[in-house]
Amino acid sequence: MTTAPTTPVGSTVDRMLQAITAGRGVPPGLFADGAVLDATVPGWRFTVRGREGVARQYSGWFADPAVLEDLERLAVPGGEVLVYLLSWVEQGVPHAAHHCHVLRIDGDGLIASDRFFCGGRWDAAHLASMAEADGAR
Repeated sequence: MTTAPTTPVGSTVDRMLQAITAGRGVPPGLFADGAVLDATVPGWRFTVRGREGVARQYSGWFADPAVLEDLERLAVPGGEVLVYLLSWVEQGVPHAAHHCHVLRIDGDGLIASDRFFCGGRWDAAHLASMAEADGAR
C-alpha cells in the first residue's frame, strides 16, 4: 500500500526514494546543513550529524540498485514516515531489508532529521529460511 503525502515534503522524499533505489548514492542536497541521522540497526544504535555525513552513510547503505516493496508513506505534521521492504542483488546474491524512516522536513523542504530503523540485512539463504518458517505457520 502506498499513501502519498499531501504536503510539499513529497518532492524531497520522492527524490530520496529515487536515490535509494538507483544505487548511485544519496545526494547531500536532500539534507539540511545540520541534518541528524539517528539509526537503530541490529545490535547497535548510532548518530550521524551534518549533511555530508548523513549522505555518506546513506550512500554506503544504498549502494546497489534496489526495489521498494510494500512501500507505505504516511504524512505527519512536519514530515513523513516511510515503511518498506527493500530488495536488491549484492555481488550476485539476493538480499532484502525491512526499514522505517521517521523524517522531519525543515522550512526549506530539506530533511532535517531521520530516525531510521532497520530489521537487518537478509541474504538469499536467510530469506529462504524465513519463507520456510512462514509456510510452516
